[in-house]
Amino acid sequence: MSQSLVISAVGEDRPGIVDSLSKLILDNGANIVDSRMLGLGGEFAVILMITGDDEAVTAVETALTKLEQELNLKLIVKRTVARRAPTGTNSCHVEVVALDHPGIVYSLANFFSTRQINIDNLHTDRYSAAHTGTPMFSLEMDISIPDDIPFGELRDQFFVYCEQLNLDVKMERQDSNLMDRENLASRPR
Repeated sequence: MSQSLVISAVGEDRPGIVDSLSKLILDNGANIVDSRMLGLGGEFAVILMITGDDEAVTAVETALTKLEQELNLKLIVKRTVARRAPTGTNSCHVEVVALDHPGIVYSLANFFSTRQINIDNLHTDRYSAAHTGTPMFSLEMDISIPDDIPFGELRDQFFVYCEQLNLDVKMERQDSNLMDRENLASRPR
């Protein structure tokens, strides 16, 4: 029977972390099925999910202790189950661009959580605007909207909310069975 394990690792950014971690997983008979890896400041962060039979996953758990010490990593390891596709929801992709300032992620997360909307994926970035060097912020997220929340109403509320925060936004329904394009909307500046 297949088992799943989530591994989160953070350590000083240097060559070889991904090589060592992926080799350990392969050598113990498990497989990486999902991962995110990136540099954050001077640190390198990895989060991944592996699968394998119980023996393989247990072997990985055991071997990780040694690797944690060898590479001076901070590890969190947790057994999990496969994610079930949410029922009674519609998928939506949201993009935000704004002048960087504190509180943007909180404001957006709060808008959706108070409406019982789950954030499935979230990625942010900070960069300098071309020509001016102004600090800019970008965010992309995928959300699951319950069926009982009309998309058009939610989109309108979200655009008004983002207008008050001076955020440029794009919101697009992702459900492939929705062929009408009323679901595409963006607020031009």
